[in-house]
Amino acid sequence: MFDVARSVVVFSGGLLRATAALLRAHGSNAAPRLLLRLWRVYLRRLLVSLVGGAGHVKGAGMNAEAKVDSAAAAPVGAPVGVAAPAVDMRPVHVILWTMCLAHFLNDLLQSLLFAIFPLLKETYSLDFAQIGYIVLAFQLTASLLQPMVGLFTDKRPMPFGLAVGMASTLVGLVMLAYASNYAALLIAAAMVGTGSSIFHPEGSRVTRMASGGKHGLAQSIFQVGGNFGQAAGPLLAAFIIVPLGQRGIIWFALVALFAIAVLTQVGRWYKANMHEAAARTKREAKAAADAGFTSRRVAFIIGVLLVLMFSKAVYGSALSTFYTFYLMETFSVSLREAQVYLFVYMAAVAAGVYFGGPLGDRIGGKNVIWFSILGALPFTLALPYANLAGAVVLTVIIGLIMSASMSQILVYALELAPRRVGMMAGLFFGFSFGMGGLGAAVLGHVADLTSLPFVFTLCGWLPALGLLCWFLPDMRRRAAA
Repeated sequence: MFDVARSVVVFSGGLLRATAALLRAHGSNAAPRLLLRLWRVYLRRLLVSLVGGAGHVKGAGMNAEAKVDSAAAAPVGAPVGVAAPAVDMRPVHVILWTMCLAHFLNDLLQSLLFAIFPLLKETYSLDFAQIGYIVLAFQLTASLLQPMVGLFTDKRPMPFGLAVGMASTLVGLVMLAYASNYAALLIAAAMVGTGSSIFHPEGSRVTRMASGGKHGLAQSIFQVGGNFGQAAGPLLAAFIIVPLGQRGIIWFALVALFAIAVLTQVGRWYKANMHEAAARTKREAKAAADAGFTSRRVAFIIGVLLVLMFSKAVYGSALSTFYTFYLMETFSVSLREAQVYLFVYMAAVAAGVYFGGPLGDRIGGKNVIWFSILGALPFTLALPYANLAGAVVLTVIIGLIMSASMSQILVYALELAPRRVGMMAGLFFGFSFGMGGLGAAVLGHVADLTSLPFVFTLCGWLPALGLLCWFLPDMRRRAAA
């Protein structure tokens, strides 16, 4: 595992420094400083985990994560109302930050598809509706397969499924680099989506296994890697793929191969800890049953969470798909400048995800979800009426606020059904991707019939669905009761 961590440091550091050098060569100074600052934060976290968490990783079982005060520990299955055992749960930081890197690489590769839409539009003379269908091909394979993959792996764990998923992404990238027609683009997008459908539910399972009970923190570390990858994708596309053309995508196959090697090592840790993770899941399931939720009540709460996820997914898809076009058409900026502004928005999303998880652990997931969705409403409504500087500022604020609940929605759902980690992760990630893809296709047609400012005006009302948070129970109060 130390070899993996060392390779993580070397590769990811080189990747970020190379990206920063490319940006400096093209006259951009702020973005390289931000990249290097984020890299230093990541490096410090990883080194701390190596020093402070090494002993916890080298153990064979999940006992490597926790120290139990045996004098105060209560027996498993103690009745409700008995004082909880004094347990100092410690996350396996090396695994969490390695999964953060893996998610970074996975979503970086997948975001290349979205980042090169302007290039594909010009090369193949596509309209907005056809671009929306490419998004739909990616999102539907990801969304429809994820719950099924999660349900299957809940019953039959696949420690090396993460590496298999990355291999599917690799195949999709090669096809995308050499696609010669629109049908080939659709198939390539579907292959990349298939890789996503395997990676996310299994990645969430490994993250929960390594969380040490700090589920919000662990999920935010995992998800922030993906968001940072989505932010870096447009930059790399702007400074590598745009000059080299569509064939330049093939260079990212090397990134996919490295990710496969890292995920193979994670799979070995996963395999060594499966049995004790299953025992912990049984204890969590009993605690969920003691909370007193009926099956109908759980289904209703899950439905509310899905509606909230719908509002976030569609609005996020509108920005990630059409924001560059909006800036280019409305403010006459260049493609490269628009890609940099998209990176700024994606970086804000990554920051919101990272801080939202620990905040939820501290003040409760419901409070974070409530503020994250409804709190963005004034800013989404103002966006279509802002000038260029105002639009950049507003998208940063929107990204910070709306992304804060990304980890909390999933953590909240997993507290209701801890035995179905894979299925719930697949359901919520898949639903998010599917609604994002469907939204991109529908909004593409709307943009062709009207205009992009109208699309953002229409989508600006989606955060009003945050009022549904009223129906979510406060899980912290129930646990205290």
